[in-house]
Amino acid sequence: MPTTPLSVTIITKNEGDRLGRCLEALQGLADEIVVVDSGSTDDTIAVARRLGARVEQQAWTGYGPQKRAAEDLARNDWILNLDADEVATPALFQEVKALMASGPLLKAYRFKIRNVYPGKDKPRWLADTHNYVRLYDKRAVRFRESAVHDTVDTKDETVGQLSGTATHFSVRSWEHLKRKNDSYTTLQAQTLRKPMWWILLRLPFEYPATFLRYYIFRAHFTGGWEGIYSSHLASRARVMRLQKMLAAHIARA
Repeated sequence: MPTTPLSVTIITKNEGDRLGRCLEALQGLADEIVVVDSGSTDDTIAVARRLGARVEQQAWTGYGPQKRAAEDLARNDWILNLDADEVATPALFQEVKALMASGPLLKAYRFKIRNVYPGKDKPRWLADTHNYVRLYDKRAVRFRESAVHDTVDTKDETVGQLSGTATHFSVRSWEHLKRKNDSYTTLQAQTLRKPMWWILLRLPFEYPATFLRYYIFRAHFTGGWEGIYSSHLASRARVMRLQKMLAAHIARA
């Protein structure tokens, strides 16, 4: 058992096909794994319990509030938060284990999460990453209340950087990514408020600007045709978000 008690928190809904890989990579790391489920109709709960997780039910309240609910349900102050489609690498496992054994010097730590294309088993060369705070003391910092963004509010705390990474199997297929983008852009359009002039000004340039950012600056050019298609879908989603925000403006007029 680690010197500093650690809880892993994971939120789920219909993640039975992906949760197992996430939980298997965590065996022996923490003294509890808490899965907060929001109404799965597949075998998510059975998979979680089979691999030693404690399952709690919580109606969906949005990304930030759902993760805050998981924090409240965790018995320990130190939290390692992962999504069901994220897998800790052995390097991250050992780094977190050593940190908990020696005692963390800071209240929050970031680590990089590397994205994987659908159907692939590892990130491509120069795969794009997100660098998030996911290991933290909930007495000092917590997830924000935002229903759209699930980020930890670190306040004035100094944040450490871990060298280990997690692998992100974000989507099951390209069609799944399209549906995910459609759902997420609808939620964003409902919660984001921008003036109509701002939307109209951005709309003609959103697709080319986003495609350039993803394909060149996020290095999707290393992904072959999949890199082109991934950049296209990201650009399409940004345009959809603006179109839905514009439609909401018109509906309110």
